[in-house]
Amino acid sequence: MKSTLFLWLGGVILSLVFCPLLPGLINKVKARLVGCKGASVWQLYFDLFKLLRRGSVYSHTSTWILPLAPLLSMAALLTGMLFLPFAFADSPFAFDGDVVLFFYLLGLARMFSVLAALDTGSSFAGMGASREMQFATLIEIGLFCIIAFLVLLTGHFSLSGLLNGFGTSAWSLGGAAMLLVAIAFFIILLSENCRVPFDDPDTHLELTMIHEAMILDYGGPDLALIHYAAALKLWLFSAIWVLIIMPAGLFTGLTALPVFLVAQILVAVLLGVVESVTARFRFLKVPQVLLGVPVLALMAMILMLMFR
Repeated sequence: MKSTLFLWLGGVILSLVFCPLLPGLINKVKARLVGCKGASVWQLYFDLFKLLRRGSVYSHTSTWILPLAPLLSMAALLTGMLFLPFAFADSPFAFDGDVVLFFYLLGLARMFSVLAALDTGSSFAGMGASREMQFATLIEIGLFCIIAFLVLLTGHFSLSGLLNGFGTSAWSLGGAAMLLVAIAFFIILLSENCRVPFDDPDTHLELTMIHEAMILDYGGPDLALIHYAAALKLWLFSAIWVLIIMPAGLFTGLTALPVFLVAQILVAVLLGVVESVTARFRFLKVPQVLLGVPVLALMAMILMLMFR
């Protein structure tokens, strides 16, 4: 029990320290694939330290929501990560139904960001907030279909039980179903973290922004919190995807920590490749793709029930 607790704590510490590395790796891979040197993989760390040394400026028309929203969003993410199994070790805070709490804490973080965007009174921020909520509604359908598949597969209703409750037999006996779920969750990972082809975190064209349009009025430590929270959210979704495609029991003990870190790095490399070879979707096409996620999850459930 103590070894599992220390392993989980090690995974949490790795997550908090190295989550800003993922965006840097993604950008480095994208730069290399187009023949450029690109920024350092540690660039986000440099940006965070630079922003923390600056001050924040707020509009006179905004209220207390604007400066408080980044802190509340970060608090919601940090609370949610307590229920996620790290380094293939169950969370000590796990309980039945915590999977719903986890994703709604992430939704709470989004709600604070949207309220802050609306608080600025900016037309661009309001446009980004509207798009964010529209796509989040569609993502929620597919997300709970994936949760339903994992519940049927494992018989658990906790996040640790869902992600660590199946072994290699799930892939050997129901590989097609697991592959469909892995693809479905990868689509959610891209959309929830505003990555290409759903959004572009590096865009400077206001009319095409989603997440970046909501944070135009931030600077200094507030913007540092927002960037760190975005990197942490990307790390959390990447960790869930790693646990879906790598069954529990393959790695135990101290070997689980380096394997977990390497797996996260490989996911970042994969994201960089995907963003380099795909173009951004038109906004009218995004809902069609997101509605395909529950279809994939339902097909996976049918396949699992047929061959069980």
